[in-house]
Amino acid sequence: MESKEVEAEEDEGPPPGWQSIPLPSSQSPPQPPLSEMAQMVCGSCRRLLKYPRGAKHVKCSCCDTVNLVLEAHEVGQVKCGSCEVLLMYPYGASSVKCSSCTFVTEITEHNRRPPWSVQQGQLSSPPKPVR
Repeated sequence: MESKEVEAEEDEGPPPGWQSIPLPSSQSPPQPPLSEMAQMVCGSCRRLLKYPRGAKHVKCSCCDTVNLVLEAHEVGQVKCGSCEVLLMYPYGASSVKCSSCTFVTEITEHNRRPPWSVQQGQLSSPPKPVR
């Protein structure tokens, strides 16, 4: 009979006033709305990364590379001088190294392309309000 009484006590559940509190590590941080998220490709492992808009750096969860985030009007394009892959670079750079063939292409006036925002038909600066 004693074994039945012990089993009955175990099945009653926790004592009164006791409640489970989730550990902070098990909670994921709140995610911003999708409209406030952006995407980029990791410059090292080429994985697609999602990050909150306005971030200046994004750390890749796969290879731990810290990627610099550039807005469309801050990016230039040039073809690689060796394999002709289209490369993107931050404005002001004097050269860019190709991630495919490792050739270093000098950024000069004759091989410079317009900013991505111009190619997309967007203004590089916000429009002035009409009064």
